[in-house]
Formats: sequence, C-alpha cells, structure tokens
Amino acid sequence: MTEEILVEYRQVRLERVVLVSVWTSGTAEDADAAMAELAALADTAGAEVVDTAIQRRDQPDPATYVGSGKVAEIKDLLVASGADTVICDGELSPAQLRNLEDRWDVKVVDRTALILDIFAQHAKSVEGKTQVELAQLTYLRQRLRGWGESLSRQVGGRAAGGVGIGGRGPGETKIETDRRRINTRAAVLRRRLKAMANTRTLSRSTRQRDQVPSVAIVGYTNAGKSSLLNRLAEADVLVEDALFATLDPTTRRAKAADGRVYTLTDTVGFIRHLPTDLVEAFKSTLEETRQADLLVHVVDGSGADPMGQVTAVQVVLEQIGAADVPQLMVVNKTDAATPDALAQLRHALEGAVFVSALTGDGIDALRAAIEARLPQPGVVVKALVPWSRGDLIDKAHRTGEVISADATADGTLLVARVHPGLAAQLEQYA
Repeated sequence: MTEEILVEYRQVRLERVVLVSVWTSGTAEDADAAMAELAALADTAGAEVVDTAIQRRDQPDPATYVGSGKVAEIKDLLVASGADTVICDGELSPAQLRNLEDRWDVKVVDRTALILDIFAQHAKSVEGKTQVELAQLTYLRQRLRGWGESLSRQVGGRAAGGVGIGGRGPGETKIETDRRRINTRAAVLRRRLKAMANTRTLSRSTRQRDQVPSVAIVGYTNAGKSSLLNRLAEADVLVEDALFATLDPTTRRAKAADGRVYTLTDTVGFIRHLPTDLVEAFKSTLEETRQADLLVHVVDGSGADPMGQVTAVQVVLEQIGAADVPQLMVVNKTDAATPDALAQLRHALEGAVFVSALTGDGIDALRAAIEARLPQPGVVVKALVPWSRGDLIDKAHRTGEVISADATADGTLLVARVHPGLAAQLEQYA
C-alpha cells in the first residue's frame, strides 16, 4: 500500500486484546469453538488475548454489534484489563467501527481486517503480496473515514486562497480523493495479477497438453497440507504450526507406482467466513484448484470441530467453482486425535483415508488411493517404435500406462494405454 494513499488503514499491531463475539445460532460448544478459532487468529497476528466476551443475540446490533448494554460491560472490562484493542468476530460496518471506537476509546478490529493482516505478514512472493494489497484496498475503500480538516473541500492554485476561478462551489473532498487514489492503485494491481495469471495459465496448458494429471491439496488452514505434500512428493515446503502459513501455491511432481507422473499442488488454507475480498483477490491462485483432476481434501482429525471445517471448505470450493471436482477425503493428525474422534470421523466420512503426516502412518495407503483416482489414459495402442524415437517411449511411461515394451532389432514393440494426443503420434508406427 503506497504512502500516497492518505487514509487511515487499521494495520493490526496487536498487543493486549479482548475478543468479542456475537452468538446468533448453534450450540454453546459451537460458540466456544468459534471463539477458540478467533483466539488462534489473534495469536497468529502476534496478540496477547487478555479476555473474551460472548453476547447471545438473534442478530448483531446494527449500531454497536453487541448492543448498548454489552458495550458498557465491555468498557469496564477494557479498563480493568488494560487492553488496547478489541477484535470482533464478524465483519463490522463503518458505522459500527466508529461507534465502538468512540465508546470504548480503543482500537477496534473486525475479523476481516485481522485475517488480512495475517495474510500480509505471511505473503512472500510478488504475486502473494499483490493479492493481499488488492484485498486490503478493496476492504479499505468501503471504510474510508475523514477526520476534522480532512473533510474540507480541496482546490488548487490561486483558488486555494479562496479567490479566482475554482474558489466558488464544491471541490473534491479528502475522502473522494482517497477513494480515487485507491481505485487507481487497485486497477494497477489487477493488471499485474492478470499478467501473472497468464503466466500460470501458460504453464498449466503445457501440463494439460502433455496430459499430466494434477492433484490439488485443499483444506482448512493448519490442517497439515504442506506436511502431506512433503511426504507425498519428498518436498521441502515450509511447515509451520500457524494459521495461513502457506499463501503461495507450491507445485511438485510425483511419480505413481506404474511410472506415470502427476503434479501435487499445495494451496492456501480456507477458514470459515473467509473474506470475499480475499477469495476474489486470490482467484488466479485458486484457479489451480478448479482445474485439478482430483482434490485431496485434508481434515484436521485432532481439531475441535472437524466436520465444521469440512463444511467451511466446501463453501469456499463452491465460491470458486470447484465443487464438482472429484474429492478424496483425508483425515490427518491421527497421532494427536482421540479414538472417539477418529471413530466419529470414520462414520461421517465414509471412504476417507486416515493418516499422520508427522509419523508417516497411512501415507502409503494415501498414495495408493490418489493413484487409483488419477484419470486413466483411454486409447490402447500397439506400435513398433524405432530406436530414434525414444522420446515417445519415455512419454508413454510418464503419461500413460505401459502394458509391455519389448526390444526388437528394429525398435521397441510397445503396447500401452495412452491419451489421444500421444496415440496420434504413435499411429504412424502402428
């Protein structure tokens, strides 16, 4: 975000915070689980949670989110605890933010701003940083606030002194100037992301032309997706026990037992109520998920609400148009889960594979399950391939299913199941 954009953006530099949530539906256990997740987000952002407050309402108060009575109660709590920030577990309107800060006299941050701040901390690549900045600007544009003199009309030249042409009538307000600058910057970022998306599309089209199957690892944040990628592809992707440790997708090649090559992509983790602005900004990155042949949906078996996490992931997959991609459910962290929790998940997720990326237990079964679900080449060919075309034999091994390959004086007698493109290349040697 450039210094030219003279706006008040609430970067989350949290120290001592109070968490506030409005409980509108579900059980008390659901409310506690939601508060625990908010606490984990605050911890990831670098905060020290000093207290929490949950308000039961049919719906959030349109003016103060929690209602006037709860506002006074939380004010006393803030004074007693010495907290300097409040995090609300919801997306606050500009009016709610202004009202709460006026009454509590501390910084107020909503769930969306908190997640955006975590993304900003963890983005490493140019594309990741660009996506996060675009999401921040989109969020900010709806929450511009003017203070004091900043709301005065702005004019230039001699008109600034109140004389001459331009000195009469309305000019452009500070908030309008800020919004125009944000729109200009957002347009630049979108053009950059489009160029990056074109590069990724070119790379993906090359894989598609060679008929290399693609597998995307998806799931709730901190479910262990990167650890599974490391196990399956013998990779060295960063593994960290933190929410949203992976923002930049990582693709690695893996080889099936029959010699076929496929790709494994580690994607950004999802979370309940993932901000729409983030989904929109990361659309080009999430394209890998929509274009995959198979989704490996990772579930944290040791989590407080695994099935709730499954539902949240399915919602995001629906948002990005990937709901119809075949899925393989994988319950991870079996080493940390209780037997009762695993028994419930076996009943709820029929056909799921249970693994521990930490210990390696179940990884071989997972690898076999993935390979069994890879798309099978559809054309059986029998060809005498000359020795000079060893590249076709290699491609048959990598992208097809070789039934037999016998050496003869004139070349290799190949019998294989391959995709139509390779079958056309082999046709001349049939």
